[in-house]
Amino acid sequence: MKTRTKALLLTSAVSLSMLGSACSAPASTAASADAQTQAQTQETVQDASAQVSANETEVVAEGQQAPKYVFLFIGDGMSYPQIQLTNYFVSANNQDGAQTVNVDGEDQTVLSSQNNLTMMQFPVAGSAQTYDSTSFAPDSASTATSIATGYKTWSGSINVSTDFSQEYETIAEKLKAQKDYKIGVVTSVNLNHATPAAFYAHQASRNSYYEIGLELIESNFDYFAGGGLLSPTGNEEDQTDLYQLAEEAGYTVVRTQAEAEALTADTGKTIVIEEHLADSDSMPYAMDLEEGQWGLADYVEKGIEMLDNDNGFFMMVEGGKIDWACHANDAAATISDTIAFDNAVAKAVEFYEEHPDETLILVTGDHETGGLTIGYAGTDYDTFLTNFNNQKLSFAKFDSDYVSGYKENKTDFETVMQDVTELFGLAAPAEEGASTTQQKDSADMHPESNNDGTLEMTQYEYDLLREAYDTTMSRTGEEEEFAQDEYIKYGSYEPLTVTITHILNNKSGINFGSYAHTGLPVEVFAQGVGQDNFSGYYDNTDIYNKLAALTGVE
Repeated sequence: MKTRTKALLLTSAVSLSMLGSACSAPASTAASADAQTQAQTQETVQDASAQVSANETEVVAEGQQAPKYVFLFIGDGMSYPQIQLTNYFVSANNQDGAQTVNVDGEDQTVLSSQNNLTMMQFPVAGSAQTYDSTSFAPDSASTATSIATGYKTWSGSINVSTDFSQEYETIAEKLKAQKDYKIGVVTSVNLNHATPAAFYAHQASRNSYYEIGLELIESNFDYFAGGGLLSPTGNEEDQTDLYQLAEEAGYTVVRTQAEAEALTADTGKTIVIEEHLADSDSMPYAMDLEEGQWGLADYVEKGIEMLDNDNGFFMMVEGGKIDWACHANDAAATISDTIAFDNAVAKAVEFYEEHPDETLILVTGDHETGGLTIGYAGTDYDTFLTNFNNQKLSFAKFDSDYVSGYKENKTDFETVMQDVTELFGLAAPAEEGASTTQQKDSADMHPESNNDGTLEMTQYEYDLLREAYDTTMSRTGEEEEFAQDEYIKYGSYEPLTVTITHILNNKSGINFGSYAHTGLPVEVFAQGVGQDNFSGYYDNTDIYNKLAALTGVE
């Protein structure tokens, strides 16, 4: 049993400069020493507070049957904006046959929407705050730690205390050790990435990929499925291959879809690696999948088959590329991966319908990514979400399949524009100098826009795209730092690509305010045994507290 001590929040007066999104160890400075001293003096109060929270949860759950089958879905970077945009996109595409009314001699469509996503139809909805020990705009390692263990920690750290002296046992580890549940971990990104790692690993830095991979093997969990392991032979590529070690530990390592399809419950411990690895050895974006190629829902369905047993199971499923798409400000890829994530949730609901008195399904996010908003200054009070149907591939696939070739072949801008029109729908201005104007707006006067959702660019937009093309063609790919104006325009992404998605987003009435995470609360949808415990507005650590109380782990 690992020692469990409440991670402590330090006051803003304590310098956090020694910690980044990939912190590895506390700096041996006076500030660090002061921080640890302050943490120790607050420890008793924090532990008492944590125990009160746990006790309150136990009271809520008292007398309820423990769920035998537990699904925990985490949409990485998925908060209310991502869910609502996806839902509205589906509604926007379902307006055929919508009611029309005659206004001043013209037929106008009456806009309508409904809850199109499976998760939105769950009977219970709550909200969770997401801050961590570093920031009110936290990262995935720390927020997943809160969900998995009930403790706060630094951005970039996984299941360790703020002084790095103690490890926290996760809900998955406890269910395995105390209840003999089978455990599954499924993700659309790398299996040793931050969110999946938070259910089996304990590291000061989320970037300790080899060490995290060793813990994956040592976890003895029953089913892993997703993208490839990062740094499988260590940072220096001189350590024993993780896949070899996994096989030596009794895991069946599967690397093709055909092999995955052939798996049965009798196979035993299994690690399934997506056959068609994409950017950073992750699963492809949902919009880039070829016909017949498995998506997240297929790995969940196979996981249910592999884990189902009379004793019970716990499955954590991460939609990790929702986050990656939002980092890159690619709204169309965000939408398609949110739909793919919801399709995976639907597989759990199918299982729930067969075992309604024994199953609990939770759907949440770890944080919001990108500062996504529905509404943009250039479209006033209008949205044109069907524009996203024109995007044929993700930003990542455009980079790999097109932009790399542009650089190598020094492709001219006019030729590039032909691809932009074909793949994203954006067209050059019909005449040079084409522009648009916006009427004056105020708090009590909201003039209708003259915007009709056209994807023909204005001269302003066209010039932005040409400038981004020039910047892309001048870059080497080795850049580590960017000027402020360049970073605000492009982040650390390919200037041409991110400008294309920015223009398409904005012409559709959508905007991103960041390339990083934000501090928005996240949704918590619940269906099944103990569902009523998850209503209300609470901290993300209480997701663990409520789940632990329901399942009876200590």
